[in-house]
Amino acid sequence: MLSNNSSFFYYFFIFYFFLSCNIDKGSFEFARKRRSEFPLPSRCSRRAFPTQNGKVAIVTGGTKGIGYQTVKHLARLGMHVIIAGNSESEGQEAVRKIKEETLTGEVEFLYCDLASMKSIRQFVQQFRAKNCPLHVLVNNAGVMLVPERKTEDGFEEHFGLNYLGHFLLTNLLLDTLKQSGTHSHNARIVTVSSATHYVGKLHLNDLQSRCSYSPHGAYAQSKLALVLFTYRLQHLLTANGSHVTANVVDPGVVNTELYKHVFWVVKLAIWMTAWLFLKTPEEGASTSIYAAVSPEMEGAGGCYLYNEKRTKSADIAYDEELQRRLWTESCKMVGISDESSRVP
Repeated sequence: MLSNNSSFFYYFFIFYFFLSCNIDKGSFEFARKRRSEFPLPSRCSRRAFPTQNGKVAIVTGGTKGIGYQTVKHLARLGMHVIIAGNSESEGQEAVRKIKEETLTGEVEFLYCDLASMKSIRQFVQQFRAKNCPLHVLVNNAGVMLVPERKTEDGFEEHFGLNYLGHFLLTNLLLDTLKQSGTHSHNARIVTVSSATHYVGKLHLNDLQSRCSYSPHGAYAQSKLALVLFTYRLQHLLTANGSHVTANVVDPGVVNTELYKHVFWVVKLAIWMTAWLFLKTPEEGASTSIYAAVSPEMEGAGGCYLYNEKRTKSADIAYDEELQRRLWTESCKMVGISDESSRVP
């Protein structure tokens, strides 16, 4: 089993963020202890999941990496999967490859730039025009350690794309998810975060990192925001009696293109050791797939999942007041009404 070597690289990765973000060491120590209880597996999960014939899923960032593997596996299970991505050429190529590899996979691509609120709204309109249900939404897309720059709407890119884009997309699709879920088969929202949320801090007075920009701090903040968002969303869904669950997953340290902006020493270390220490995209997708279709997760929401197991996220993520404040502020930023104000 590769747990010792893999865990070493995992801790190195978190420690790298710990140094770069200048986060309090208590957060890092907490993450280290939690990870020691859930060592990395030596192989991708090979468990058999039930067929999903007739069900519909949307996966953001499904043209490559973890997203691509998630789409491929869901398609193999019989789902009609819609890839939401910001490159038409990459999207059509992904559809072609998945259909070729799965033979029977029902996959299509719809353009959606998560860095544009207008594009997200147009995507939802296109999806609704299909008049089909939605049983699974996988919020997978993201950017990491990009230089300081803004989205089309003026948001810091990590926060705007990784978090606000998925916040708006999820809220606009909630009615369809609620209509698609049933008492025995809940619709599911799966959001991909990261272990870096353990060392993240949420600056409610400066969510756009205008005062002091750090690509590491901005990325960690966006991933923490996704965990806070998921917990608040599940609270609201439960309060409304909706047959929809929301969970957040940590894929581990996976060898994908996300690392193209890391410091060159880290990039070199990844290039030299990826085959031994890092998960493959297929292995990284296993927990997203588990959250999306496993019978064990039926009716279970508000969970933080790592290696297909429920574990504890950072303590700050359970702060209900912080969850509420972030939700309210997010509604203002993306221009939607805050229906949660009527829920305690």
